[in-house]
Amino acid sequence: MHKQFLDLTDFSLDDLERAISISIELKARNKFEKILEGKFLGLIFEKSSTRTRVSFEVAMNQLGGKASFLSINDLQLGRGEPIEDTARVLSSMVDGLVLRTLEHDTQIKFANHSSVPIINGLSNKSHPCQLLADLMTFYEEKGSIKGKKVAWFGDFNNVCFSYAQAADLLGFELCVACPEEIFKRSIKDFKNVYFTQSIEEAVKESDLVTTDVWVSMGDENEAKKRIEMFSDFQVNEDVLDKAKQDAIFLHCLPAIRGQEISSSLLDDPRSRVWQQAENRLHAQKGLLIEILK
Repeated sequence: MHKQFLDLTDFSLDDLERAISISIELKARNKFEKILEGKFLGLIFEKSSTRTRVSFEVAMNQLGGKASFLSINDLQLGRGEPIEDTARVLSSMVDGLVLRTLEHDTQIKFANHSSVPIINGLSNKSHPCQLLADLMTFYEEKGSIKGKKVAWFGDFNNVCFSYAQAADLLGFELCVACPEEIFKRSIKDFKNVYFTQSIEEAVKESDLVTTDVWVSMGDENEAKKRIEMFSDFQVNEDVLDKAKQDAIFLHCLPAIRGQEISSSLLDDPRSRVWQQAENRLHAQKGLLIEILK
């Protein structure tokens, strides 16, 4: 049966570490290899994208394959064709599909009716492709993440959910610093994840500090409320000073300077955000080889 990648938990520990290892190796070799020659990848996006779209298109090209991007308006889905029918037809023509959808259930329906692998390029539940790049960046900088501590600040959103899955799978501790309201409605059935309202508790002895925007796509109507709610959970230089001396900072981008991060944090010596962004390309290569080869 073909592999799916709707969540990190669709991969075993060996699968995940192999994909990361391949990504790091290909980046280090710095040459194009036709590993996926003859393979064709379809990208179906309901939501706008910069890093996810470009990284998959370039990754397929550099690996010798091809990719085609389709927005929802380009498909009969936009005119009411059932997901099940679209999945059956498209999967008869391509070798894999990347979906970026408003609802995670859309991806599950696609996967249930597709004859080729489905890759989650982002949903309202999770963002496993982002975590591959984050983990790759950490492994490049500091080696294995097992036994380490990650501090997350802000909303328990799709990226944070994938961090929680990664914590249980890879054996690191995830401390989520967030307002009480977020804690109350967050999923708590993770063995290596805990919540706090204390910035000091979250960041103390952390090896990695990370965050995301306070107002995600789809939350624009609640922007004012959310900015007020998270205002005490900004990551800035003073917060990073409370982490381990060799801690690194990551942000999945786009970032809103002056909100979830201070204006100059992306260029702080401890920031690895630009390396992390580039690693979206390399991490997609490792994923595609694991899924399609």
